[in-house]
Amino acid sequence: MSKNLEFIQLTLKSWQLVNPPLKKGVFAIIVVGVFLLSLEIQPANAQRSTPGDAWQQVYQQLPDLPRENKYVSKETGKLAENNTLVSRMIWYHSYLKGRAPNYRLDWKLTLADYLGANEVMYETTYPGKDNLQKNPFDGDRAAVARLNRRQRDALVQALVNVFSSKSQNTPATPNTSSPSQETTPPPRQVPKKGGAELLK
Repeated sequence: MSKNLEFIQLTLKSWQLVNPPLKKGVFAIIVVGVFLLSLEIQPANAQRSTPGDAWQQVYQQLPDLPRENKYVSKETGKLAENNTLVSRMIWYHSYLKGRAPNYRLDWKLTLADYLGANEVMYETTYPGKDNLQKNPFDGDRAAVARLNRRQRDALVQALVNVFSSKSQNTPATPNTSSPSQETTPPPRQVPKKGGAELLK
């Protein structure tokens, strides 16, 4: 770190001599930019999952979720048990669509793709097409369509749990509190008479 700091100081001193009339604000922005570029950026959380093993953690949280792993590998001719609905969904989400794996909204968009309510999915680029004897595209979309809303929400939460640092704190199953435990919103206040006159 000290080498980076020395380099930045020397660079800035020589740069100041060459360009003295620059305003302080521009100079400050340049200093911050050079500093940020010189840092060696490390991953924020080393315990986050990789897409390769994340599907297993999702099935640990949701054992009743359909696996859709009854497809035969083109290479071995044997059942590809590790090629599951969730593994293909993670591949589609992360690599084909380039969506962030730790945000609920992004996973909901992916589920909407599977349900035909968002972006068009193409059978020719779907994960598993190249390494399975039968393309799992239709089977996976049908499996997602069979899930009810609670199951889809639990799937989204499990995926977010696996890819985020708060996975220990948030349960995958949605909270089902009874109506008596829910808080009631505060009563709506009615505007007083003559309020519009105050706007003049």
